[in-house]
Amino acid sequence: MDDRISRRNLLVTGGIGAGLLIGWGLWPRSYRHNLVAAPGETIFDGFVKIGEDGHVAVVVPQAEMGQGVWTALPQILADELGADWRTVSVEPAPINPIYANDFVMDEAARDAAPHALAGVAGTVGRELARRSAFQLTGGSSSVRGFEARYRAAGAGARILLCMAAARRWGIDWQACDTKDGFVARGDDRLRFAELAAEAAGLTLPRTLTLRTPGAGGLSGRSVPRLDLPAKVDGSIRYAGDVRLPGMLYASVRGAPAGGAQLRGVTLAAGERVPGVKAVIQNAHWVAVVATNWWAANRGLDAVDPQFGSDGPVPDGASVDRALSAALASGEGERIAAVGDLAEVFTGANLLTAEFAVPFAAHAPMETLTATARVTGDQLEVWMPTQALTASRDAVAQATGFSAVNVVIYPMPIGGGFGRKVDNDAAVQAALIAIEVKRPVQLVWSREEETMRSRNRPPARAFLAARLGAGGTIRGWQVRIAAPSSGREVAARITPRLAGGRQGAEPAAVGGAVPPYAIPVLAVDHLPVAVGIETGMWRSVAHSYTAFFTESFIDMLALQAGADPFSYRIAMLGGQPRLARCLSTATARGGWEGGGAGSGQGIAIHSSFGSHVAMVAQVAVEGGRVRVDRITAVVDAGRLIHPNTVRGQIEGGIVWGLAAALGGAVDYVAGVPEQRNFDGLALPLLATTPEIVVELIASGAAPGGVGEIAVPPVAPAIANALATLGYRRRSLPLRV
Repeated sequence: MDDRISRRNLLVTGGIGAGLLIGWGLWPRSYRHNLVAAPGETIFDGFVKIGEDGHVAVVVPQAEMGQGVWTALPQILADELGADWRTVSVEPAPINPIYANDFVMDEAARDAAPHALAGVAGTVGRELARRSAFQLTGGSSSVRGFEARYRAAGAGARILLCMAAARRWGIDWQACDTKDGFVARGDDRLRFAELAAEAAGLTLPRTLTLRTPGAGGLSGRSVPRLDLPAKVDGSIRYAGDVRLPGMLYASVRGAPAGGAQLRGVTLAAGERVPGVKAVIQNAHWVAVVATNWWAANRGLDAVDPQFGSDGPVPDGASVDRALSAALASGEGERIAAVGDLAEVFTGANLLTAEFAVPFAAHAPMETLTATARVTGDQLEVWMPTQALTASRDAVAQATGFSAVNVVIYPMPIGGGFGRKVDNDAAVQAALIAIEVKRPVQLVWSREEETMRSRNRPPARAFLAARLGAGGTIRGWQVRIAAPSSGREVAARITPRLAGGRQGAEPAAVGGAVPPYAIPVLAVDHLPVAVGIETGMWRSVAHSYTAFFTESFIDMLALQAGADPFSYRIAMLGGQPRLARCLSTATARGGWEGGGAGSGQGIAIHSSFGSHVAMVAQVAVEGGRVRVDRITAVVDAGRLIHPNTVRGQIEGGIVWGLAAALGGAVDYVAGVPEQRNFDGLALPLLATTPEIVVELIASGAAPGGVGEIAVPPVAPAIANALATLGYRRRSLPLRV
């Protein structure tokens, strides 16, 4: 990394530091919980409550969207506590600084700061997260960021229960232990339920003694997931299942990209649709309110809103021109550097290649949905959200309500993938409810979701390398032209903490530093304004940087006359965990050298604290790519719930298949041509390959698992296609 400290860096960091020196004492350094106890419950801290019936309610701030966090975090706490898993339940957390995702803010701040100041930046990031109650589910950070808090909460409750039992028995509390919901000392046992009220009033010792993970018999086991029974029997309530007295329903249509505004509607036609109660007009959208959603959506079609723009409207061609111009311009910012690249490249015969990826859709099963109700000076909103505090603040700002009078009820999410960090539907539902003076449920249609989603940004890359003796890589350069999606998202959801929408950012090139031992390298981001808002997407920039890196490495191996496996393994001496994944994957996947005609390709990647290697077996049939098998070997550190990890890897592979082989999102006149799932050519069960997953046992700290399987899929398939004579440098892959 570049350790140089510029005058600008000193000024920026100095400014932050000065502010902290002045204001540090004015901010509370600890925060109290704001939980409410149900009848018979005792609150121990902000993370656990115990009922007089013996139930253990674990409070979780992270959104459940199928990734299993409503099981993994309670499992960590229950393991430390010594609870009986059959008595454990989960409930969503309210907004409070104690639930801030300071881990993800720490990571972002460290990445954005000069290397020498990363530690200071991380500290500042954590403090900002806490002070703003920054609650976010993303970046595969739930277990990584909250494990320590849940272990401490479980240990604290366990110790207090032991202290209460010891007082009754007249012994030292350290002679007690917990198991299966009881405090035990020899043959003596007392239930948590009968000790909870007394225990919560005691004072913890200054130091908490933590168990070895798994000592409580829960962590590391595939216990029954807490969210699955309700999903299986249909009793779970998503945002679209909310029903309130007197509630109306709404459908909405938004303006195309490029600053378009509403120019006109056919009110009379909409009002003639049976059930329609109101037509709400906004500068950038129109909503129709009716007694049922079907009538609202039919009314919206009848209203036929017309939008127009005074300036140019972006489309696929304008986006391509912007990316090409940025890549050719040479203007950008060096995000990472090792050694003097100019010295290595001067006068050398370089191997180069360009790659490209398009917009990529989230396509969640659940479209944006929100229900809003105004009662006096309070505004309530039921919604799926990955960014709870940001959603509350956005609704407050749009409606004029005080943030303390806006209550967000976070619902289980029917597909997030980064899409549910945005809060458009919540804001719209709130404004509509205020206008019609009745509770309103707004559900975006599938067409609206597909057309207005803020997709994964497109990107283009130029890679260059200089080879030395034996095919070794002496120098490596990657220049990536892409929108600054991280800045865009921050400006939308946390404007107070954002630094503007423009400018280079590390997030746009995340994962672009190769894992290999390359003595000289440089990574540049060339920011591009494409006129279309973009968003976070499963595995973010890693989804394309792995495609660039691993495809180019394969090309270099071919140039060097080396087996792609041997070529990689020779450069992974400093990455033993990733090297083990690669060796295991090639053995499990039946790797035969990846020679011409083999249809075999490999790819590796490290992200979110975890490591993955993949082998793809591919064929071309009838002019179409057929993936027969994908073998994935994963080192995600110590596993909390192995079956959940396996499921996330399998799901990530299918997600990666959709991006590698599915349909691109094509913009025409500011709107995607695609309107539904069929336009995205998503994988079907019949076309999904055999998937083999092996999890490597590890004692390392837990890594993220929700996103790590996505990045290697496309390059593994692309490298396999290359052995069949089809070297493709853009997605989706076609022959």
